[in-house]
Amino acid sequence: MTAIKHALQRDIFTPNDERLLSIVNVCKAGKKKKNCFLCATVTTERPVQVKMVKVKKSDKGDFYKRQIAWALRDLAVVDAKDAIKENPEFDLHFEKIYKWVASSTAEKNAFISCIWKLNQRYLRKKIDFVNVSSQLLEELPKVTEESVPSGENQSVTGGDEEVVDVYQELNAREEQDIEIMMEGCECAISNAEAFAERLSRELQVLDGANIQSIMASEKQVNILMKLLDEALKEVDQIELKLSSYEEMLQSVKEQMDQISESNHLIHLSNTNNVKLLSEIEFLVNHMDLAKGHIKALQEGDLASSRGIEACTNAADALLQCMNVALRPGHDMLLAVKQQQQRFSDLREHFARRLASHLNNVFVQQFTQALLQLYNRSYFLSVPGHDQSSTLAQHSVELALPNHHPFHRDLLRYAKLMEWLKSTDYGKYEGLTKNYMDYLSRLYEREIKDFFEVAKIKMTGTTKESKKFGLHGSSGKLTGSTSSLNKLSVQSSGNRRSQSSSLLDMGNMSASDLDVADRTKFDKIFEQVLSELEPLCLAEQDFISKFFKLQQHQSMPGTMTEAEDVDGGTLSRQHNAGAPLPVSSEKDMIRQMMIKIFRCIEPELNNLIALGDKIDSFNSLYMLVKMSHHVWTAQNVDPASFLSTTLGNVLVTVKRNFDKCISNQIRQMEEVKISKKSKVGILPFVAEFEEFAGLAESIFKNAERRGDLDKAYTKLIRGVFVNVEKVANESQKTPRDVVMMENFHHIFATLSRLKISCLEAEKKEAKQKYTDHLQSYVIYSLGQPLEKLNHFFEGVEARVAQGIREEEVSYQLAFNKQELRKVIKEYPGKEVKKGLDNLYKKVDKHLCEEENLLQVVWHSMQDEFIRQYKHFEGLIARCYPGSGVTMEFTIQDILDYCSSIAQSH
Repeated sequence: MTAIKHALQRDIFTPNDERLLSIVNVCKAGKKKKNCFLCATVTTERPVQVKMVKVKKSDKGDFYKRQIAWALRDLAVVDAKDAIKENPEFDLHFEKIYKWVASSTAEKNAFISCIWKLNQRYLRKKIDFVNVSSQLLEELPKVTEESVPSGENQSVTGGDEEVVDVYQELNAREEQDIEIMMEGCECAISNAEAFAERLSRELQVLDGANIQSIMASEKQVNILMKLLDEALKEVDQIELKLSSYEEMLQSVKEQMDQISESNHLIHLSNTNNVKLLSEIEFLVNHMDLAKGHIKALQEGDLASSRGIEACTNAADALLQCMNVALRPGHDMLLAVKQQQQRFSDLREHFARRLASHLNNVFVQQFTQALLQLYNRSYFLSVPGHDQSSTLAQHSVELALPNHHPFHRDLLRYAKLMEWLKSTDYGKYEGLTKNYMDYLSRLYEREIKDFFEVAKIKMTGTTKESKKFGLHGSSGKLTGSTSSLNKLSVQSSGNRRSQSSSLLDMGNMSASDLDVADRTKFDKIFEQVLSELEPLCLAEQDFISKFFKLQQHQSMPGTMTEAEDVDGGTLSRQHNAGAPLPVSSEKDMIRQMMIKIFRCIEPELNNLIALGDKIDSFNSLYMLVKMSHHVWTAQNVDPASFLSTTLGNVLVTVKRNFDKCISNQIRQMEEVKISKKSKVGILPFVAEFEEFAGLAESIFKNAERRGDLDKAYTKLIRGVFVNVEKVANESQKTPRDVVMMENFHHIFATLSRLKISCLEAEKKEAKQKYTDHLQSYVIYSLGQPLEKLNHFFEGVEARVAQGIREEEVSYQLAFNKQELRKVIKEYPGKEVKKGLDNLYKKVDKHLCEEENLLQVVWHSMQDEFIRQYKHFEGLIARCYPGSGVTMEFTIQDILDYCSSIAQSH
């Protein structure tokens, strides 16, 4: 342990000007044993600082390093665990408790004893030693700093007991002095005893000199003692004077104490008065309501603008007085309680007066609006009045009444409504309910009358004539379905006057509908939506401002139904008959709008049903218009009442549109052809052209173009399938003619309209038209030179059997004489006659509408010329040098075909 101690002193503490007094080998209690050393040290410089340092070996184990140090003054308790039994464990209480286990009990006791002695010597604050044996804490004579030896093997001792082993190296000055002394004595190194004896003699000489010096100074000491006696006498006199002065000052002190106490009481009184005045001023300034405000709240005129302004200011002042933040203890004052009760009574009185007045205003406005509505619709309901003149008078009156004057009058009370909302929510809620009740009844009357006028304008009938159906068409409605099933293909001369199946889908005859009627419906429907939109937005804006509610924020989590409608997801966010739970002010706006305008959605659905009944093509107009208005409303506020209501109605419109497309496809499948007349252009092919032309004009720049493109795809597939079906079932008209004419018409329609989504179908229609044209030409032309054709078929058969072409003429059945016989049977006159019969046959098959006769005839001419050239080629190869030629030329064929075409 001594070697370790010397090593620690040399390597760690000497460089820091510290002396190592005690050391103990320890490890932490309860953990894996990692030994370290606790060292008690003092600094060599004054003032002396006592520390406790934890030292441990490095990881490599070749040197020691200083880990942590504590000042001994921070040590509060030393707990030795057991004062009787030997126990190596002990605790040191600094800011936290450190638990240690010493390598032996002796080392622990020595270390604790050292700490106790250092505490007694250097620290004013005494450390608590718990569970420490009294033998370790024996008092030792005070050890002065000078008594601590500096030699390496000396120690701090008291009595006979070793206190602290001390090792101290010589400093530089001490080393220098010893070297000088040793240089003066030659035997300092070789003879230590002689050197020590010499030092002893010199020390005795010095002691003798000191004693002689003390004895020589005895006279001066006597003189000094006399002077000290005289000084003591002077001190006694001064003390007597000071005692008298102290008695005099004692009375003055008592008087000053009384004055100070009086001043303190005066200052305390003034401070209390200032604080009391501050509290009174606070209460007066914040809880005093002006007489003018009180009068306005009690008697103010709520009908005039000036009176409303005065009441608003008074209500705000009252609210400020009631909401003032009282300081602690104010609510205990009787005056404050009385003032608060007075404010409460004023609030209750004014709230009742305001609620009563606003209810009267609601009733007055409701009555006034009903009178205006009655005057507007009086002539429509007078029995016996000329309905046609009434309709003419009101033809320009498709407009909803303007509620702006009512809103303007009520908005004067907006601030008072805000005050009522914050002070008496019950009355505020009652006013809200009354407003919804009155407005819902008023808007229901106005909107129903508005939609009634719209229906009259759409149908051109009045309420009385509607009982008998639209234009007396009720008789047609029952038989229209069966007539569709019996639709047949008529001759080309009267086909354009035939009732269109697409137009017939609306259960109305084609003669009753034209472009003007559809344009009229489109304008009326657009006007209806244009009137409803500002009406709803204005009412929603008014509700927000008047009832002080928030709006124009999308509200997640309110959808109750969602339906995918091809072009996007349309959300049904409410049911017109069931109120939503109020979870926020935005929900309250929506709920109020639902209740006030609960009739809009049913009326719109009825109007849409009527438009679809008049003409199913109206669903195209309604889809475009409704989609545009939904898109506009969603850009303003996706969760608003208008947006969700129009979105719900758009679902119905889209269903009608899909139903229209499905009915067209179904009627294509039900088409039956006549067995007595040629087919020509099928009705649904012409009707697709009409539908596409109308749809392109309606959906130009529309938001829901995708819906139309999907409908196009379904319709064109239906047209293709059913054209082929009719062609297969046709008995009078050849299949190729039906396919050729109808696909040519489809291709021409798609080329003219340039519908981008049907480019593939346009190419397919052209291909089908070309293929069936070629097939019909080949089939119809056949073999106009039949015998000549059979002759050359035999020639080709011989060549195919291996006979050389130039040797075919040597065959008995195919010699030159046989060839000339066959050629003589087809003079130019006979050829022209055969072509003329062929032209008549083709003309009989084709329809005039599509005007394909010349195209087909030109194709037949080319095919006939191709056969002629084929025969000439065989004659040249198989009968070379024979001089045999046909009796007509290619130019003759061209002349024949041209003259035949011109003659017909």
